[in-house]
Amino acid sequence: MLEAFVVATILCGFFGILFKKNLLMKIFSMDIMSTGVIAYYVFVASRGGFVSPIVDANGAEKVAYADPVPQAVILTAIVIGFSIQALMLVGVMKLSRDNPTLEITEIEKNNTP
Repeated sequence: MLEAFVVATILCGFFGILFKKNLLMKIFSMDIMSTGVIAYYVFVASRGGFVSPIVDANGAEKVAYADPVPQAVILTAIVIGFSIQALMLVGVMKLSRDNPTLEITEIEKNNTP
């Protein structure tokens, strides 16, 4: 059931990027899709029976530790996604100064010689 929600989130963002004509809605759709992809990786990486890889002062015991690499990759993906979204919003702000609308067809029509 959870897999279906993750896939639906990814597809909702993907089709939003394809079919929305407003630039702001495309950015939101891309954010929704990246959230779905991150949720998918978290879903795949989550497994029961593992403990966090933190060793306490009593010493190391022989237990199965969770791999910290997927967590680091997901955190990096979140930071990169946020920075890309901020950069795209700055581009949309610059476009909105020259154009009265954020519709792609109107922007293309206004800027075509």
